[in-house]
Amino acid sequence: MPEIQPFRALRYDAGQVGALSDVVAPPYDVINASLQDQLYQKHPANVIRLILNRDEPGDDDAHNRYTRAARFLKNWRSEGVLQLDPDPALYVYHQIFDDAGRTLTRRGFMARIRLERFGEGKIYPHEETHASAKADRLKLTLACRANLSQIFGLYPDEDNAAQEILERAIEEKTPLEAVDHLGVVHRMWPVSDVRVIGEVAAVLGSRPMFIADGHHRYETACNYRDHLAAGQTLPASHPANFVLGMCVSMSDPGMIILPTHRLFRGLPDWTSSQLVERLGDCFQTSLAGQGPEAAGGVWENIELEDEQGILGFYTPADQQWVLARITPAGQARMAAVAADHKSDWQQLGVSILHRLVLETLLDAKQLPKAEYVHLVDELVDFLQRGDEPGKPFPLAALVMPATVEHVRRISESQERMPAKSTYFYPKLLSGLVINPLE
Repeated sequence: MPEIQPFRALRYDAGQVGALSDVVAPPYDVINASLQDQLYQKHPANVIRLILNRDEPGDDDAHNRYTRAARFLKNWRSEGVLQLDPDPALYVYHQIFDDAGRTLTRRGFMARIRLERFGEGKIYPHEETHASAKADRLKLTLACRANLSQIFGLYPDEDNAAQEILERAIEEKTPLEAVDHLGVVHRMWPVSDVRVIGEVAAVLGSRPMFIADGHHRYETACNYRDHLAAGQTLPASHPANFVLGMCVSMSDPGMIILPTHRLFRGLPDWTSSQLVERLGDCFQTSLAGQGPEAAGGVWENIELEDEQGILGFYTPADQQWVLARITPAGQARMAAVAADHKSDWQQLGVSILHRLVLETLLDAKQLPKAEYVHLVDELVDFLQRGDEPGKPFPLAALVMPATVEHVRRISESQERMPAKSTYFYPKLLSGLVINPLE
């Protein structure tokens, strides 16, 4: 595994801010305008003012949301709202959440991780990044000179040995605790014992790490390091050679990936029979239910079969659900139209949906942005409401999520999954720790 190091985190002083729940926030890229407003109103020192500051009238190159974030960070440090921990530590981080009627705990730890460009070491991406998002995050990093949010990295550890060392170290210690807007409980313990940290590093050894979330933040950290190093050599110990990361074992019992279902725009209002005709011999199809409310039963069937090649489609034109199972002919067609990818990528449900169904069989290569949802109830709600009053979505699709093993195999093959292949739940909180880069 890439080198990990303990660090002295900037953390909120509970004596000044009160409840930690009032000052934390989910990652910037899942915050919409409504949630941004709620977080602004929750507390004057909420981390939203750092990770996603508002645009204001009169903003220019010298005064803008990035410079405001930097000013807040500087002021909060000078006022003692944020304080630097006395000793370098790893930060054990638990997330307790409900999924399908059961309560789960995902365990990991936060550390500094030495940067490696993708393709040059043992850190692997699994999805594509966008230049605009990286430019935005670089401006923020240049202004604040800190990692304000952590990346999310997965590492193979079948026995969870590294995490168990840390679990023993926090036994009978009281955690810091916050509850997010979805009701997820977040608990954190600093571990500064040098012996424990050394044992964890020894267990991790030369194992790889796979980026689950935070690809833009990771590449931004590399770009920031390169910016500082322009015309000089940074010392190996310089904080900019590292990025703040959450490290989670791929075998952790709380590790889940939610599906990302789609509601498409820009397609004709096909009926189920018209859709089936276009799917042709690439899929074995069957009618599976009538009306949006049947989505739950359709999804149960898909989950029970637990195969990437089974998809559920809803055609509002006749309010019909269709189950579509890829056939050998469909697999051969997929191999032909996705010959630029390896078999693991070709067999992924979202790959089949986008490359074979949409781009090839439906000849829909340039569609407007789809609506993405993770829960079947959300999908039903969107189908009932429509894209806008009197205008239904022309097609919806239920698709199996990629698994952690898919992430590993496809990443190690130096390939990246289609967009929205994974949704790691729950999201990590911003504001628990900040990693200074000065």
